[in-house]
Amino acid sequence: MKQLSSAQVRQMWLDFFESKGHSVEPSANLVPVNDPTLLWINSGVATLKKYFDGSVIPENPRITNAQKSIRTNDIENVGKTARHHTMFEMLGNFSIGDYFRDEAIGFAFELLTSPEWFGFELDKLYMTYYPEDKDSYNRWIELGVDPSHLIPVEDNFWEIGAGPSGPDTEIFYDRGEAFDPENIGIRLIAEDIENDRYIEIWNIVLSQFNADPKVPRSEYKELPAKNIDTGAGLERIVSIFQGAKTNFETDLFMPIIREVEKLSGKTYDPDGDNMSFKVIADHIRSLTFAIGDGALPGNEGRGYVLRRLLRRAVMHGRRLGINEPFLYKLVVTVGQIMESYYPEVLEKRDFIEKIVKREEDTFARTIDAGSGHLDDLLAELKAAGKDTLEGQDIFKLYDTYGFPVELTEELAEDAGFKIDHDGFKAAMKEQQDRARAAVVKGGSMGMQNETLQNITVPSAFVYDTLALDSDLTALVFDNEAVETVQAGQTALAVFTETPFYAEMGGQVADHGLITTAAGDIVAKVVDVQKAPNGQPLHTLDVLADLSLGQTYHLAVDQKRRYAVEKNHTATHLLHAALHNILGKHATQAGSLNDEDMLRFDFTHFEAVTAAELRAIETQVNEKIWEALAIETIETDIDTAKSLGAMALFGEKYGQSVRVVKIGDYSIELCGGTHLENTSEIGLFKILKEEGIGSGTRRIIAVTSADAFKAYREQEDALKEIATTLKAPQIKEVPSKVASLQEQLRELQKENAALKERAAAAAAGDVFKDVKEAHGVRYIASQVQVSDAGALRTFADNWKQKDYSDVLVLVAAIGDKVNLLVASKSDGVHAGNLVKALAPHISGRGGGKPDMAMAGGSDVSGMDKLLSAVAENL
Repeated sequence: MKQLSSAQVRQMWLDFFESKGHSVEPSANLVPVNDPTLLWINSGVATLKKYFDGSVIPENPRITNAQKSIRTNDIENVGKTARHHTMFEMLGNFSIGDYFRDEAIGFAFELLTSPEWFGFELDKLYMTYYPEDKDSYNRWIELGVDPSHLIPVEDNFWEIGAGPSGPDTEIFYDRGEAFDPENIGIRLIAEDIENDRYIEIWNIVLSQFNADPKVPRSEYKELPAKNIDTGAGLERIVSIFQGAKTNFETDLFMPIIREVEKLSGKTYDPDGDNMSFKVIADHIRSLTFAIGDGALPGNEGRGYVLRRLLRRAVMHGRRLGINEPFLYKLVVTVGQIMESYYPEVLEKRDFIEKIVKREEDTFARTIDAGSGHLDDLLAELKAAGKDTLEGQDIFKLYDTYGFPVELTEELAEDAGFKIDHDGFKAAMKEQQDRARAAVVKGGSMGMQNETLQNITVPSAFVYDTLALDSDLTALVFDNEAVETVQAGQTALAVFTETPFYAEMGGQVADHGLITTAAGDIVAKVVDVQKAPNGQPLHTLDVLADLSLGQTYHLAVDQKRRYAVEKNHTATHLLHAALHNILGKHATQAGSLNDEDMLRFDFTHFEAVTAAELRAIETQVNEKIWEALAIETIETDIDTAKSLGAMALFGEKYGQSVRVVKIGDYSIELCGGTHLENTSEIGLFKILKEEGIGSGTRRIIAVTSADAFKAYREQEDALKEIATTLKAPQIKEVPSKVASLQEQLRELQKENAALKERAAAAAAGDVFKDVKEAHGVRYIASQVQVSDAGALRTFADNWKQKDYSDVLVLVAAIGDKVNLLVASKSDGVHAGNLVKALAPHISGRGGGKPDMAMAGGSDVSGMDKLLSAVAENL
C-alpha cells in the first residue's frame, strides 16, 4: 500500500481525471448561490445542478472536482462513529451527456487498481449494483472483478423527486477480518449493517432517467443526455492509505487533535473514549471553512448551525478541562492542513479567529445563563416533589444553551434527580426528522428541456451599441422549435447578435422593441435570460408575425438601460466603500441592479451603525463628484487577478473576463454594463440597512433623480414638522424637539410619582385583607391598575413590611388579565403557584421562587383564581 498524504490523494484524483479529458472545477463556496433549496453545499454535484438539469451547457462535458461540503442533519453522531463528519471533501467526476457506464466504471477501476495511481489490491474491493442493472454487473466482470465481490442491492437506485435519476454502483474497501470479529463477511454490505470492515469509498450514479413521481420507476423516460455523477469521500480514502483506525487518525485531523492535547493536558488514545477530541477537530474545520466562506454564527438558518457547532465544541472542550476560549487558536492549524488546496483559509485567518473568539466569549456568558436555567428547573422540581428532569427541558438545555445531555445528567444527578432519556430522545428525533425533511426537499433537480438544449446557433451580445440589425436564428413557442410565431403570442428568440443584456450578475435584463426595416413594431422584449448553451434568449410579446431567417432591428430602451447602469456602477462604489469602512470581510452576498433602485447584500456580523452608514454614503458620493473615469478591460483571468480585480459572489468566470476599473478606487470582475464616468450617477442615497439572515446585511439605495426625490421627501417631512413645532427654520427643529422631550420626561416623572402614591394608597387597603391557609398567611386581591408595572410596585411595597407570607394580585388591563405572585415563604414557590393559578384565566406563566407573573385572556376567571389560592398553598 502506498503512503500518501491527504493533499497527494486529492491531487492524484484531480490529475487522473484531468488526464482523461476532464476540466478541474474549483471547490465552490459552502454557501449556495441562487439555490434556495439548500442550506449548505452538501455534495460534489450540488454546484453542478445547472448542468445536470440542462439549464446550462458546460464548455467541457467532462468535469472533476474536490468539493468541500457540509451536512448537519445528524450532528450528534459526530465523534461517536469512525467516519461521521459535518464538513468533508467529496471527490467527484462528472459527465454531462458525454461518456456513460462503461467509461465511468472503467475510470474507477483504473484509478483504484493501477500501480500508477492508487494501486489498491483488487481482492480488497467489493462493488454493489442495482439488481436490474445487468450492464454494470457485466462491466465489472469484464474488468476482472470476481463475481463473489459483486453484491446486488435493491436500494442502489438514486432519485430525489423529479429530474435526473438512475441506478448506482458503490465501491467498498475491505479492511480485513480484524474489523469483523463475528466474521459476518459480505452480509455486512448486502444487509447494510453498520460496520468498520467494509468502507464505502465511491458511489457512481448512472443518471439515465427523468424521474417522474406520477409513474412507476419502470415507466421513467430516458434522459435525452445521460449523465454520470460520482462521489468519493476524501477522508475515507485517506484513512485507507494511512492505515488509520478511523478518519480522525489521518493527517486531516491529527494536527488539530495534537493542538487540543496541548491545550487540555489530556492525551488522545486511539483505542479509548476520544469523543471530545473528535468533536472539536471536526467542528472547528466546519466553523473555519464556513466563516471563511461568509457564513456567520446566529440564531437562524446557517448561522444557527454554526452557533450550535461552536457551542457543542466548547462544551466538549470543558469536558477536557479547557475552560477558557480556545477554538479560535485552532483556526491556523486547520488552515495549515488545507493550505495546498485552500490557501484562502490562512488568508482570512484574522477574520475567522475574530469571529470564533467573539462567539466563544458570548457563549461563556450563555453557559452561566444555562446553568441558572437548570438551577431554576431543579428548584421547581424539588418544590413540586418530583425527582425526574423532563425530556423536553433537557432538550431545551441542549438545543438552546448547548448543554450536552451528559453535562445535564451529571449536574442533575449531583442534585439527586433522574433524567428522562426517552423524552429527550423523542424531542431530538423530532428535530432530526425536520432537518432530514429539509435535506430531501432540497436535493432534486429540474427536468431537462431538450428544446432549449438543442439551440446551438451562435449569438453574441454587443456591448457598445443600443440598437442594431440582426437575423432571427431560433424561435420557440410552447416549448417547441417553430418557423413562425403569430401576433398575440409569447415566444423565445435568439438572434445572430443582440444589444439586449441578458440578466446576470445582479443586473436586470434589458427591455425594448423589435421592429422591421420599415420601422413597424413586431415585438416587445420583456425579458432576456441565458439559454443552456449561453446565448441571450429573448422573451417576446409578439405584436406582428415573426419568422426565422428574417432580419429585424433590435433597439434597447435607452432610458431604462441608463438608469440600470447608474445603479450598477453605484453598486461597485458601494462595495468598495464597505470594504474601506467596515473591513475586507464585508463582501458581496447577492445584488440587484434595477432601473429604480439597487439592492446590495453583504457579509457582516452586526448591524451597520448610523455613523458607518453616513461614512459609506459620503464616500460613495465623493467618488461620484470626483468624476472618476470608468474603464473596461478585456483580459484573461490570471491577469485580472494580478491587477487586484475582485470577483463577485456567485459568479463563474472563464479564461476571458471583463474587468471594470473605476479610477484607482474600485476594480472588479464584472460582465455587466456601466457608465463612462461616475459623475453620471449624480447622487447616491441609502434608504435602508437591515439584516436578512445570520451574518448577512442588506443595503437598499437609490441614485440620480430617485436619490434627489428621496432627499426632497425628507426635506418636506422636516418642513412639516417645523411648521407643527412653530420653528421658523428647519435647523431649529432639533432644539425644539429636545425641549419637548425634556418636557415629556418631566411629565413622565410626575406621572410616575402620582402612580406610585396612588398605588401606595391602594396598597394600604389591599394589605389589610390577610387570610391564612395551611399555616401560610396570604393576601389575594383584584386591583385596579393601568399596567403590569403597577403590579410590581404593589409587590415592592409589600416586601418592605411583614404584611403576609404570600401575595397574589390579579388585574384586568384592557382585554387581558395579569397575575402576580410574590412569596417570602420557603414552602411556597411563586413560579409553581403561578402555573397552578394561571389556567383559571386561560393563561400561562412562571418565574422564580420569590416572584412570578402570568398573562391570560379570560377576565371572567379572576374570581375563581382568587378562590383557588388557598387550596394551592
